[in-house]
Amino acid sequence: MNGPHEILQDSDVQALISYLEHESAPMIVMNTNYDILAANTAYQREFGVAGTPYVGRKCYAMSHHYDRPCDQAGEHCPMRNAFATHAPDRVLHIHHTPRGPEHVDVELRPIVDARHQIVGFVERLQTVRHASAQPSSKGLVGSSPAFNRSLGDLQRVAASDLPVLLLGESGTGKELFARAVHEGSGRSRGPFVVVDCSGLTETLFESELFGYERGAFTGASHRKPGLVETAKGGTLFLDEIGDVPLSMQVKLLRLIESGAYRRVGGVETLQADFRLVAATHKPLREMVANKVFRDDLYYRISAFPIRLPPLRERREDIPMLVESLLARSASASGKPMHASDAALAMLMSYDWPGNIRELRNVLDRARLFADDGELRPEYLNLDVSASHAPGTELRDDASFRDYVKRFKGSRKELASALGMSERSLYRRLKLVAAG
Repeated sequence: MNGPHEILQDSDVQALISYLEHESAPMIVMNTNYDILAANTAYQREFGVAGTPYVGRKCYAMSHHYDRPCDQAGEHCPMRNAFATHAPDRVLHIHHTPRGPEHVDVELRPIVDARHQIVGFVERLQTVRHASAQPSSKGLVGSSPAFNRSLGDLQRVAASDLPVLLLGESGTGKELFARAVHEGSGRSRGPFVVVDCSGLTETLFESELFGYERGAFTGASHRKPGLVETAKGGTLFLDEIGDVPLSMQVKLLRLIESGAYRRVGGVETLQADFRLVAATHKPLREMVANKVFRDDLYYRISAFPIRLPPLRERREDIPMLVESLLARSASASGKPMHASDAALAMLMSYDWPGNIRELRNVLDRARLFADDGELRPEYLNLDVSASHAPGTELRDDASFRDYVKRFKGSRKELASALGMSERSLYRRLKLVAAG
């Protein structure tokens, strides 16, 4: 990429590093050939390895262990994009660090000379603390492209105060994502308050959300603060907001727009102070069209929608999720567990209509049969063949071939994992080989 003006002088690099030393975030300076020219102390402290030089090495070799730029390895390359636009670029990548693979938020800014030619780049790196790219005992876990897209969106919006709307099927981890938004915000020291909107009647919804005064209704023997008041200075998470009664939606809209509310039975106007995160598995746009969800409320809560992928769109995360969930249950029971190769293959073959919640339930059940600490296919109680509709992964010959190559067990175990007889598996293998 070097051109006649694309040279960053040593004196320029030293001046930049002198300036970047005052930054708390890890930062590096690169030339247009991907070479790292210098790094501030924060970078050396967080990403450096003792005895391993970084100056002169390619950025993609340091962060990804690639032998070619990210875009040539099938990933988004912020440098390539910055060259095309002459503007900053930002992306969420998984980097190799001294602690193992981690999600890193990368922001790249071009350095231009007097002729407006790009002569180098400054890259700011921020490790994402509320998600893990390896098995973890808590929080969000995943490294698939689908998961990373959602996490990248979350990382962009978390530090702002914009309302966030989490959209996804039941069991996709919406509360964990909501908590991650809270933890990545300036309100992280404040409370994280969950309101389960499903099943609440109009009366219950109002008293739970706004609180009530003594004597407001039969049984109200004392004043009770509502969840809006409890969330002061923090985040209010309205789970399944699509279930809010239509008659209450106007009061919720007024709360979000003005921050003003009254306790049930009260006359004093109170002022709310929270960041709103809402979630639903329902099709809100269709509900708006059908007049069962207010359009003004929808536009107010959906300033920044984030789609959470179902588990079937992030199958490569299943081994990591299984290890994490088993470790979490082991910490409670004191009994370590692991899944056999055949069981893991079966788990990866299933379509998971209930998503991560269903996976957790299946593992909890299987644990009760695993007296020796190993989960086997027969403990999972899954009908793999029924879960696959025509056109899904195991119906595709190329994917089936890759799946068979990855499988480490016997042919009998492979047939069991795929939910078919050994004879059917033999015929399928012959057909794939002939094709």
